[in-house]
Amino acid sequence: MDEIETETEIETEVVVVGAGPTGLMLACELTLAGVETLVLEKLPRRAEQIKGGGIQPRTAELLESRGLLEPLLHRAASHEPVGGHFAALPVPLDCTPWQTRHPFPIAIPQWGLEEVLEERALAAGARVLRGAAVSGVESGDDGVVVVTPDGRRVRARYLAACDGGHSTVRKLLGLPFPGRPGTHRAVLADIRLSAVSSLVPQQIGHMSTMTRSAGGYWAMLVPLGGDRYRLTFGRANQAGADADTDGDTPVTHEAIAVALQAVYGPETVLGAVDNSSQFSDATRQLEQYRSGHVLFAGDAAHIHPPLGGQGLNLGVQDAFNLGWKLAATVQGRAPSGLLDSYHTERHPVGAQVLHHTSAQRVLADPKPSEDVAALRDIFVDLLRLPDTNRHLAGLMSGLSLRYPLSGDHPLTGQRVPDADLVTEGGPTRLSALFASGHAVLLDLAGAVPAGLRLPPRVDLVRATCPDDLGAAALLIRPDGYVCWAADGSADHGDALLATIAGSLAKMP
Repeated sequence: MDEIETETEIETEVVVVGAGPTGLMLACELTLAGVETLVLEKLPRRAEQIKGGGIQPRTAELLESRGLLEPLLHRAASHEPVGGHFAALPVPLDCTPWQTRHPFPIAIPQWGLEEVLEERALAAGARVLRGAAVSGVESGDDGVVVVTPDGRRVRARYLAACDGGHSTVRKLLGLPFPGRPGTHRAVLADIRLSAVSSLVPQQIGHMSTMTRSAGGYWAMLVPLGGDRYRLTFGRANQAGADADTDGDTPVTHEAIAVALQAVYGPETVLGAVDNSSQFSDATRQLEQYRSGHVLFAGDAAHIHPPLGGQGLNLGVQDAFNLGWKLAATVQGRAPSGLLDSYHTERHPVGAQVLHHTSAQRVLADPKPSEDVAALRDIFVDLLRLPDTNRHLAGLMSGLSLRYPLSGDHPLTGQRVPDADLVTEGGPTRLSALFASGHAVLLDLAGAVPAGLRLPPRVDLVRATCPDDLGAAALLIRPDGYVCWAADGSADHGDALLATIAGSLAKMP
């Protein structure tokens, strides 16, 4: 038995509650920075359920910057590249104008992502304790104490609540979760079919081609290889769903079989249900992502209709934003206000996702009214316009995200495309510079003064680039966003050091 399983008093720098994609990604980021991290997970073992099975282009870029994308691709579902969607409308979103190496969403079961992230976190020194629910949280001026039902007490400087839409931590602290209750409820199930009709899709395609309505149900059946499928379904024109329904509540074999045959015909026979859960279209968001020494990320901070494959990606990107800031705070390197900038930057991003998924909910109604059907027709025409498609592709993929950082340069707050570089050590790619989780000061034209003294975890890289990145020098945060840029070869030392001291780390 592992020593941690027998400890009753545990101390750590950060305790993360929840071993889903958000919690494990945060554990990876914290341990990469050298922060002692313990993850508590109430489930005794990982649930091999496919929910949250899509990685958007920006998330893929971030995972690649940490060397995590390649092992994930080995677990991805095999299919022809398919563009993303907005409200399941029949026009694929084109991400190529955003200059990304990953223009298509990647289909991968959530448990596969969790497996890769947990392996990385453990290898870096994190500890993961499963079967450890949370029954109490004591938050004070110096840190937090987390209590489990079996009497364990975990003392930490900070707690990161990544424990889902029904967050126990959020409820124990009595924090309101304002928003709109659900009006529709749907089922997500991993199933096996023993017989199929001609209506069952043979390969993964665009979402607009994967959905059907018949017999009072709507459904989407995604083939995963062999007899395995991912089924999502609900009742058409359903109303009055219970917003507080436990999403992990299983659905009976009979209920799934009835819906399956109603939509795909009596020749489609349900062989087995590997797992199932329910979800609603409720929309809620915490007013503050930080409460003293407790921070919230992922579904614990925001929930929304699962349209466009946003939820998992929003949580993982929360973790990328929070991880380096929390690590700098724990290690005494953070400038004033850095940790609070997590809420300042990520709360509007979450609010935007809640906003556009609400719009998608109207457009994606499986039984639209005459007015909504007319609106869909107009929207389809708009999606075929390059500018509209580019805008929504950037929104849904995360590639257009720009943080409101101070600075006059037009690149400030934006991501930088993963360009090819040539350094003293030879050719490389921009993404490879971030494997250590450090900030990168990229000098492309001798714009950074020689002998400039930088703080730890800010790497100076002098390189050339065949592409025009829009600046002679860029200071890029660990999460891949520009916090300073300059043109030309003038002496930018003072402005650069001021930005580092205010945005990244205290100067030595």
